[in-house]
Amino acid sequence: MRALLRRYERVGEALTCEPLTQGLLNRGYHLATTHGRYFLKHHLGADSADRSDGTERADGTDGADGSVDRAAIARQHHATLRLRALGLPVAPPVADRDGRTVAVVGGRCYALHPWVEGRHRDGSDLSEPQSGRLGALLGRVHTCLEEVMPGPQRGAEGPSRPDSAGSAPPAPWDPPAKAPQAVQAAQAAQETAARAEDTFALIEELLALVRSHPRDVFGELAEHRLVERRRLLARHAHRRPAPSATPARGWVHGDFHPLNLLYRGGEPAAIVDWDRLGVQPRAEEAVRAAAIFFVRPGGTLDLVKVRAYARAYRAATGADSAELAAAAHRVWWERLNDFWMLRWHYQLDDRRADPGFPASSALSVWWTREYAAVRGAFCD
Repeated sequence: MRALLRRYERVGEALTCEPLTQGLLNRGYHLATTHGRYFLKHHLGADSADRSDGTERADGTDGADGSVDRAAIARQHHATLRLRALGLPVAPPVADRDGRTVAVVGGRCYALHPWVEGRHRDGSDLSEPQSGRLGALLGRVHTCLEEVMPGPQRGAEGPSRPDSAGSAPPAPWDPPAKAPQAVQAAQAAQETAARAEDTFALIEELLALVRSHPRDVFGELAEHRLVERRRLLARHAHRRPAPSATPARGWVHGDFHPLNLLYRGGEPAAIVDWDRLGVQPRAEEAVRAAAIFFVRPGGTLDLVKVRAYARAYRAATGADSAELAAAAHRVWWERLNDFWMLRWHYQLDDRRADPGFPASSALSVWWTREYAAVRGAFCD
């Protein structure tokens, strides 16, 4: 810790360093020093930081050997600096004496952020107007990222530097002429809709694992949902989204959900964890976020709040109803084919996601039954 803090001016000496328990990826600590409080983030490699939807990251933050891509993290840090200059609630990292925001100590990669006092709030804690403001906030994230990051097809041009960004520093990196082939391939794979035949094979594999374990409440529910999903998927396999139905791509936060948004009182204080910053279909991030924020314990969505959220998002971005309809359909299909929580439980012996499984698994069934109502909430 001393070696790390010596890199910074005016940070002081460590008093306490307490691990934080919330979140599934990376490691975070509440660091108190003689000069203040900070959030210390330990960036982990690909071996322990897979995406929470069960696929490996495609944004270049993790090396194939489990190492951390420091340049990619620096790009994320620079993006938050410019977003703050545009007025978004973010908490950019503290720069060290040499102006660097990525610190490597003992072969481990760290970043030091100012501590943001606040609490996480899911959709049940938000009023209808607050739900609208949440949609507008995500819309601003997408439009501001479009200003400060290289365009999806203009990788060599570097970030734009609008006057509204004020005195934000120039980019500390040279964007590549095009993304590495592995990154491009992973992004393309993410945007290709799952194939039903692959999902059927995964269901059989997971059913065998469930049935080989001692019976418990989780296993009973897992088996029920797998059998149920197999039946649903067989009925709806013809509705797989076509590649031509992919909504517009752009820069997105990549992991916008309640644990990555801190509220102070009734308003957002900071959007955190930009590890998955990347180029993806933008409206899909809006739909995925809504499906996390506004899911009820029984696996239904609060469609009144979803409608307020989606209307505000469309107004902030200029996205039309057709774009949200395509995004909603693709995310519905994605969820119908998604078993990342069961893969973590049975294939990785990782139980951290277990508490979210009942609502998440029920949502796919309810969404299929109420498809038209959900589509209307995003598009009306």
